[in-house]
Amino acid sequence: MAAGPRTTTDTTPAAGAAGEEGEHVKPFTPEKAKEIIMSLQQPAIFCNMVFDWPARHWNAKHLSEVLRGKQIRFRMGMKNTNTVPQFETTCSYVEATLEEFLNWNGDQSRGSGPFRNYDHSQFWAYADYKYFVSLFENKTDVFRDVIWSDFGFPGRNGRESTLWIGSLGAHTPCHLDSYGCNLVFQVQGRKRWHLFPPEDTPFLYPTRIPYEESSVFSKISVVNPDLKRFPQFRKAQRHTVTLNPGQVLFVPRHWWHYVESIDPITVSINSWIELEEDHQARVEEAITRMLVCALKTAEDPDNTKAWLNPTEIEETSHEINCHYLNEAVSALFDHYRTSKKVDMEALGRNGEHTKKEGLNVHNHMEVEQPHSQNLTTGTVKQEAASPFGPDLVPVMPSSEEPSSERGGIFESDGNALDGEHFGKSHCTERQRVMYKSKNAIVEQIASNSTVAPSQTFISTDDLLDCLVNPQVTRIVAQLLIQGRTL
Repeated sequence: MAAGPRTTTDTTPAAGAAGEEGEHVKPFTPEKAKEIIMSLQQPAIFCNMVFDWPARHWNAKHLSEVLRGKQIRFRMGMKNTNTVPQFETTCSYVEATLEEFLNWNGDQSRGSGPFRNYDHSQFWAYADYKYFVSLFENKTDVFRDVIWSDFGFPGRNGRESTLWIGSLGAHTPCHLDSYGCNLVFQVQGRKRWHLFPPEDTPFLYPTRIPYEESSVFSKISVVNPDLKRFPQFRKAQRHTVTLNPGQVLFVPRHWWHYVESIDPITVSINSWIELEEDHQARVEEAITRMLVCALKTAEDPDNTKAWLNPTEIEETSHEINCHYLNEAVSALFDHYRTSKKVDMEALGRNGEHTKKEGLNVHNHMEVEQPHSQNLTTGTVKQEAASPFGPDLVPVMPSSEEPSSERGGIFESDGNALDGEHFGKSHCTERQRVMYKSKNAIVEQIASNSTVAPSQTFISTDDLLDCLVNPQVTRIVAQLLIQGRTL
């Protein structure tokens, strides 16, 4: 891709300290960056790490020229302040070129093109989850413009990346990713991120409807929550950050996130980094898929659009799902047979849970989420030798009230760059949240119903919220694995 001349200085405000022209050196070696990514349990912004990437010049206009004439699917959503999340199953879709999107977004009129039925003042458009291998199928040379090897992952480039292009207000509903951790490079415009730690999962009211492999959604509109229906959300600890062009956000495993475009046009590139824990997570996802598909198709076999996310294009038959589960279990065993890092005695236990006692359902229901024990250890290490500074800024807890009008990049107190303060305050906050989480699942069930408390009707979705709760499927997966190692 013709990317133009490479930038040697970064003048983005708060993007990190920039050197003199021609003397800009990246603040972290690839080895150090990977060490940080693999050990850090807190979202953080990398600055001054991509100033020489050709993809820095991938604004929407440039991409429209590279992809001239290519039809791309845009998700269309309403610009409103509804307390109900806009899941992908409730959105409409438009097939259009980037040039047509830019014309609609620029003149803010319906015109006569594919966006003619969508008033720009009322709708946003989002080309999300666009995998490079599909989008640039005949232009594979552009893969080299994205250089994740700078973060310690040799050979990783655009081939393992996803492109996101949106208009003002375009957003992704609050969810967590079942697999990996996430690196997000902001190319054009700004995005506001609302993040919540894994231990807040009971307060986010997780649901697998709509179903999408590897995505656990929240029932809550986190920017306009219905606290009468979801009172436990008050206990969740929001972390808010505005991601600027030239910055890379690190999202640790199982952190919830809601992402919204706050400029007229935004372009982002991300890559999900595989982790050791993904092998068991795939078994958990296979269990979830089997249960969701079995119950929902039994309820209404001809209306999968109501509960199956549009991104899911594979068959949902029980035979296929059973095969998928067996493949996931087999793959996990194959991995551990060939791995020198994990012995067979570790099978059936979560990688982070090193206690020797037998499986106890009650104990597992009280455990927060993966990385819980590592989080405390990691905090101690951060106090001793914090990696934070002007080129790696932690995303700190923000005030309870979301706002898109605040100035600055980081919605936190003035101590964001203080590694010692970060470690101590996060540890204290984590202990407080853990204490409050013990009875949260029971309290969540009591407030989860969409009907009045006096009514006793339980829907299929209500049952699935319990059966495929992430903590439940984790236990089921462990039982399956243990049963094959005894």
